[in-house]
Amino acid sequence: MSHSKKVVVVTGASQGLGAGIVEGFRKLGYQVVATSRSIQPSSDPDILTVAGDIADPATSEKIIREGVARFGRIDTLVNNAGIFLAKPFTAYTREEYVNTVATNMGSFFHMSQQAIAQMEKQGEGGHVVSITTSLVDHAIEGVPSVLASLTKGGMNAATKSLAIEYAKRGIRVNAVSPGIIKTPMHGEESHAALGRLHPVGHMGDVQDIVAAVLYLDSAHFVTGEILHVDGGQSAGH
Repeated sequence: MSHSKKVVVVTGASQGLGAGIVEGFRKLGYQVVATSRSIQPSSDPDILTVAGDIADPATSEKIIREGVARFGRIDTLVNNAGIFLAKPFTAYTREEYVNTVATNMGSFFHMSQQAIAQMEKQGEGGHVVSITTSLVDHAIEGVPSVLASLTKGGMNAATKSLAIEYAKRGIRVNAVSPGIIKTPMHGEESHAALGRLHPVGHMGDVQDIVAAVLYLDSAHFVTGEILHVDGGQSAGH
């Protein structure tokens, strides 16, 4: 077991943004604890995969426990896992509400709590960075998404609160607030229309978000920041 390398935990790591973030940290030499419901074992000895439902608090405990057992420490947590469900407000079901809150806000709460407790034990600081959404700041007509705004907006507020609570202990807390990013959830046939929802006229790429996460992880004087990577959406139209 090596304790010399930095260790990052990435949730929702099996595809899209999560897979890109895992790759970005590996290129920097980090050891990675990667988790999602369906994640498969990795042939890379510096990647530990932990399968489980991130909405279940027991999964958060398992991820941190197994990560520490394998790599000896936790330096960064990336709260990437989440549900995005766009539909009219009155059409949301109780089950959709419960699942979205548990997956988005619940996983943020329990994963951050477990990771920060481990960082405090280590006494060397740490970093929590979460993926939210620009829709919190800039609602879009035709994209009804109140559950995303409710849950991700809560994460933005909690990010600032935790940043102040842990500032003097060297644990930084930030968030990346994306616009619409080219991932498997958006078919190519939708890219032109989705691109027009951004002032710059096009969607973002996974690497735009990876770069923002890696920047925040290296920016030791930055905490409590909600970094918008949204093609100008949060600035308006």
